Amino acid sequence: MEGEERRLAASLTARYSEWVLEELDELRGSFLLTDPAMPGHPIVYASRGLASLTGYPRRELLGRNARLFQGAATDRAAVSGVREAVRTQRAHQVAILNYRRDGSPHWVLLHLAPVFHAADGRVLHFLAVQVPIAAAPRRHPGRPAAFAACREEARGEEELPCASHVGEVFVDIDKRGMETRRRLEAEEPRIASVCDKEMALSTANKIFSTLNRYSKLTGLVVCERRCDSVGIPALSSSLNLSLGRIKQSFVLTDRHLPDMPIVYASDAFLSLTGYSREEILGCNCRFLNGPGTSAEVLEEINQHICLEEACTVHLLNYRKDGSTFRDLLHVSPIRNSSGKVAFHVWVHLDESAKHDFSGLTPEVWQLGAVGAVRVAVRSLSASGSLLRPSQ
Repeated sequence: MEGEERRLAASLTARYSEWVLEELDELRGSFLLTDPAMPGHPIVYASRGLASLTGYPRRELLGRNARLFQGAATDRAAVSGVREAVRTQRAHQVAILNYRRDGSPHWVLLHLAPVFHAADGRVLHFLAVQVPIAAAPRRHPGRPAAFAACREEARGEEELPCASHVGEVFVDIDKRGMETRRRLEAEEPRIASVCDKEMALSTANKIFSTLNRYSKLTGLVVCERRCDSVGIPALSSSLNLSLGRIKQSFVLTDRHLPDMPIVYASDAFLSLTGYSREEILGCNCRFLNGPGTSAEVLEEINQHICLEEACTVHLLNYRKDGSTFRDLLHVSPIRNSSGKVAFHVWVHLDESAKHDFSGLTPEVWQLGAVGAVRVAVRSLSASGSLLRPSQ
């Protein structure tokens, strides 16, 4: 058994150094790490918080598949969504009914995220954070909320002029009946709050920060997003130089490549978001999104991109450290000298920060960046020098 534990631990220590286990043990939260390269996709690390939440001793979790938390009432659609996220190697959040070691059900927000090798984009581990979802307060029609929480033995006909409701509130008198009732209530679907989602994301960010820091000791740098720039055309030095003179925060994306990846990021954008250029080149812009980002606004952006139209929206986005910012975002197509869309420019502005717009409105300031990008692209596309010659 000890040999098996050492083998599982080596999945982490060989990639993140011997000290990573102690550092992970210091982190608060309920989480686990699995290794998709090992037979059965086993759990190779379980936090103290996970043991406390589920009732499973950590040694009992290691080596087992994470499906052991599922049970009879676990929603199959939720399970399928998790499996699809694992198959496609992408992050995923879902509210799911799990079961503790003693068989009791409980709702959690499951935050699943792959851990990528920064150099070649391979998935090394999957991180799964579990945040308990509290039950909504139960109220009974026609009775004050305080009465619903009272014990039957403390309430009698003499004390409450509402004896006709006693059977309605205290339906289950014996211990077995109460246990059945609690179990049925626990199996009622629950919705994760924004606070739950923020907590899951914050915990995941701390874990990724730890893994990234210790992975550098072994020379194997990891990241939470596959940002593999292999196959992404490199912009010419002339275009990079022209774009580098633009001081606003923006990125260029190429709609003609799979998943519309970022092919250029300005220094101001890196300063705003906290990411390095190497981390985001080749990524889709969705890496800025989080639990509070409006899906409706994202759909609006996609529609304008498909129609090759510009749009300006207000969006809640997330920095690398998990903090949020109110983003005044302008997205516009950039056409080459022949009139075809070569890129899309995304100009970001933190609405809560102080800016010197030199007497201009924020929107006009952003349009200035769009105009500068447009001039650089059109002038260089006419000479055929948008990409490096080797491309």
